[in-house]
Amino acid sequence: MSSARAVVDLDVTGATISRHLYGHFAEHLGRCIYGGFYVGEDSSIPNEGGIRLDVVEALRALQIPNLRWPGGCFADEYHWRDGIGPKEQRPRMVNTHWGNVEENNHFGTHEFMALCELLGADAYVNGNIGSGTVQEMSDWVEYLTRDGDSPMSRLRKANGRDEPWKVPYWGLGNEAWGCGGHMRAEAYADEARRYSTFCRNHGDNTLYRIAAGAADDDLAWTETLMKAVSCLGCAREPRGMFQGISFHYYSHDGSGLNKNPATAFSDEQYYTTMIKAVDIDRVIAGHTAVMDAYDPKRRIGLICDEWGTWWNTEPGTNPRFLYQQNTLRDALVAGVHFDIFHKHAARLHMANIAQTVNVLQSMILTDDAGGMVLTPTYHVFEMNKGHHDALQLPVHLIERPDAYDADGAQLDLVSISASTKGANALISVSNLALDSDTTLTLDLRGRTVTGHHARVLTADEPQRHNTTAAPDAVAPADLDLALDGGVLTVTLPRHSFSTIHLDLA
Repeated sequence: MSSARAVVDLDVTGATISRHLYGHFAEHLGRCIYGGFYVGEDSSIPNEGGIRLDVVEALRALQIPNLRWPGGCFADEYHWRDGIGPKEQRPRMVNTHWGNVEENNHFGTHEFMALCELLGADAYVNGNIGSGTVQEMSDWVEYLTRDGDSPMSRLRKANGRDEPWKVPYWGLGNEAWGCGGHMRAEAYADEARRYSTFCRNHGDNTLYRIAAGAADDDLAWTETLMKAVSCLGCAREPRGMFQGISFHYYSHDGSGLNKNPATAFSDEQYYTTMIKAVDIDRVIAGHTAVMDAYDPKRRIGLICDEWGTWWNTEPGTNPRFLYQQNTLRDALVAGVHFDIFHKHAARLHMANIAQTVNVLQSMILTDDAGGMVLTPTYHVFEMNKGHHDALQLPVHLIERPDAYDADGAQLDLVSISASTKGANALISVSNLALDSDTTLTLDLRGRTVTGHHARVLTADEPQRHNTTAAPDAVAPADLDLALDGGVLTVTLPRHSFSTIHLDLA
């Protein structure tokens, strides 16, 4: 048994933790859209307009704030006009990025917006810069968001939607350094400025334009984009060409499509994954420092619109469909990511896990027979709902277990964050140790605690995962704790994620 001690100042608040840090991502990849979100109107699985209702119900329970679509790499080969109008008249296309499969375009703009309405989520539409045109993207914005009489609003009405939709978030391409065009940063910056000029605000719909940013810690890419809208040492504010800059960050151990297995991993591979996961703190801090130099008032947001684990695909599945199981290890990656996201909430405005259904670190796994499984990662999102739009609270770890050392890389084995909203506070904490429970003592200062409740997500081994035969192998359970005055004590099981809810006077 190890021990840890922390001070939580319940009356000292920091930045707002945007609910959009809990965003999601749905790409035309594998079985994320077809067979995941969308089963077609003729399916025996309960659906509304082809949208699978059990998936919608499960995601509504998470209060997901936004959904990014149609990619990913797919976004830069997607032409939106192919996905509107009568389904039987829509042309087929080839998904060259993900399996070279044919798609019938039955899930397009109207279906995506209907999905967002069913979910109660904001739409994040990712436009096509790689193989599209400025006119094509400008028309899509008009089609979606313009009221009155215009060429694109007339076309939308002819396709059955009289009122425009609200589309808050708009992506200017994806991974322009790679699958989005293999551009140089300077070339992409010019393209982003040009495209953003013609992605106009129509009526009362105001776009939050997101420039396609770096992979991992490519700070030079971020600096190039900041230079495109800012002037170091100048009095003027950043120009409003885009409001956010993205970056992508995946936690994995391996390369290409030959990564380590999702379930049969060793202790060493577990710890290597956790070291990679927490290194996103350094990456975010680096991008933040670059952006602060050009935008000290932090008017432009940093967006991590792809994050998650990436493992070998499950045996017997198409390797380009990126279908992987989801274990307690994945849940702990999510837990430490959220602690770090909360820490950087003043600059980090949005994050989107990759991906929501049946792909990479998903919330939900489905099968064509109607089966559905909630993954351990799903439960972390659900347990952390109380952080949505809450105020960050400072947490000071004044005693912690010895760090894990992996060839000189140090891993702190306790990760923690806290927030408050009204008369409540939520503390999230992960014990990353594989072989030791940890007794955590929390000195709660500044406000009186009038009630408390804790839950824990763990299993007998970090490889444990949920299946249709054992859907609750990894599921939240109540966790005992003791409160004496302002001191709370709780024992955190090894390899566990816990949340502590406090009622405050």
